[in-house]
Amino acid sequence: MGMQRRTTSRRPSAGYRTSLPWRVVTGIATAVDRRIGWDKLPVLPGLLTLFGLRVKLRQKNLHDTTGLPFAHRPDPAPPSPSQRVNRTADGSHNDLGAPRMGMAGSRFGRNIPLDRIAPTTPESVLARPNPREVSRALLTRHEMTPADSVNSLVTAWLQFMVRDWFSHGTSPTERPWEVPLVDDDPWPEHPMRIMRTPDDPTRDPQAPAGTPDTRVNVNSHWWDASQIYGSSAEEQQRLRTGELGKLHLWNNGKSPSSLDPATDPSLVPGFWLGLAMMQNLFAHEHNAICDHLHAAYPSWGDEELFQRARLVNAALLAKIHTVEWTPAVISHPTTVKALRANWWGLAGERVHDLFGRISGSEVLSGIPGGETDHYGVPYALTEEFVAVYRMHPLVRDEWHLRSAADDATLGERTFREIAGPEALKVLETVPMADLLYSFGTLHPGLVTLHNFPKFLQEYERPDGHLQDLAATDILRSRELGVPRYNEFRRLLRLKPAESFEELTDNPAWAREIKQVYGDDIEKVDLTVGMYAEKLPKGFAFSDTAFRIFILMASRRLNSDRFFTEYYTPEVYSKAGMAWIDDNSMVTVLLRHYPELRTALAGLHNAFVPWHTAQDSKNPA
Repeated sequence: MGMQRRTTSRRPSAGYRTSLPWRVVTGIATAVDRRIGWDKLPVLPGLLTLFGLRVKLRQKNLHDTTGLPFAHRPDPAPPSPSQRVNRTADGSHNDLGAPRMGMAGSRFGRNIPLDRIAPTTPESVLARPNPREVSRALLTRHEMTPADSVNSLVTAWLQFMVRDWFSHGTSPTERPWEVPLVDDDPWPEHPMRIMRTPDDPTRDPQAPAGTPDTRVNVNSHWWDASQIYGSSAEEQQRLRTGELGKLHLWNNGKSPSSLDPATDPSLVPGFWLGLAMMQNLFAHEHNAICDHLHAAYPSWGDEELFQRARLVNAALLAKIHTVEWTPAVISHPTTVKALRANWWGLAGERVHDLFGRISGSEVLSGIPGGETDHYGVPYALTEEFVAVYRMHPLVRDEWHLRSAADDATLGERTFREIAGPEALKVLETVPMADLLYSFGTLHPGLVTLHNFPKFLQEYERPDGHLQDLAATDILRSRELGVPRYNEFRRLLRLKPAESFEELTDNPAWAREIKQVYGDDIEKVDLTVGMYAEKLPKGFAFSDTAFRIFILMASRRLNSDRFFTEYYTPEVYSKAGMAWIDDNSMVTVLLRHYPELRTALAGLHNAFVPWHTAQDSKNPA
């Protein structure tokens, strides 16, 4: 395998792009956005505005927590030759000059200044209205509001990605938050107990009082498909067959891990049918990539095939998320163009396919294959990124399972009946093609108020603990020092809401929010504000959340050498690079489940509603 040069990731000074021309660009973009709104502009001016906003966000909204006091840790060993061209299991050595950056067990970063992180106290976390009050009054779903421009694979895909990106780990059972309840609250125990986020094990116990709280990500921060391959060498080895680079596949509804009760994925909180389907699909895709590489390079052994296939599969996931999933859920013409430009640049896919990169500029030729750049701050996912990705309203309560062949009903399931170990029972009895078809023809929920799935408000975890996830979402942002809605907007240079009527264009919601929060608009929680605000055209979630996406969606690519300087045929192989270029979610689905061809006919994005078998019988 050819060697790339050692990457020396650029870490510009804190004054990154603060010259007069850049100040003019970012100043104009900010002013135009506040006065008119990027989404109200034609596509080209809208793109220029988003470009200026991204530069400003890179300047002002990347904050490093690694400089806060650490407990002593031994230095890691120097990178081995294989670590220079392979992703490690735990994400270490992605940056060869900073081997701990982004690895499993490293700290979350922040998108707000560290001195603006609110301390975690009972007063701040349980302040009125407490999380349960907010859940019951503003988040409870009585009838689902659908996001009718997309299908429920959007929901499955999102949790599949989240399982790769971040986890705060298993909460300790001691010292739970005790949420006081009103007398008529039907919750079975008073007070409600919500487990705390685990403490940061890397924190220096002698840190001065007032040092901002930090937490660690037990997953790798990199976009490296750890939800398929694991985050440790031991887990990765257990998932591999040891032959031709391949992974063990799901068998009769059982994952390779579920054979061992200690590692059964169905016993992990958050496991459900949609997640299992995506893990199964891309385990099959890994093995298909191995077959492709083995045919092209028959001398490669098991290790070489596995490592190259893992690189290719992870990059394909990143591509699908960038140019298919995200444009489907925020389908404004400007954002569709911008997101595709993240991958291919403004020159576009056709130019890329014909000529490859035509410029070193990410604007013209996209991020993959460009320079590695951390923008002055060591790479990490952030607590604010986690907060805006809390999109539980996407989940349906009722699931109508149907046959891909003729649209015949196969059964009705509640979300409770497709979650945890129950999901494995469904996989044993319903063919995967029919499950995919059912998801592809069902709308998810819109990310908005009064649309939180009712079963997640009374979610029984595998350990038997009953949990209101809506209340937990509110509490988590408070616990982790994520600002309330108006302060969050100020820190992103967005205009705060001056009144409840300005916060939302729904007068009934404005009255309800005011009733819950009193007269203090500053108390409105981030989640409530994002769910209430008017959405840009084509969006399934808020413009406020989108600001974090503008920044972090590109950063996950820019900082990762396997998407930048090492995104080359010498590292991925020529056949591997062609696989990434030639494939999409549609081709992945059809490769493994060709019986979906009618449902996907003519569709270029697998996350928009599919054709039903009834459509083909009764064409318009």
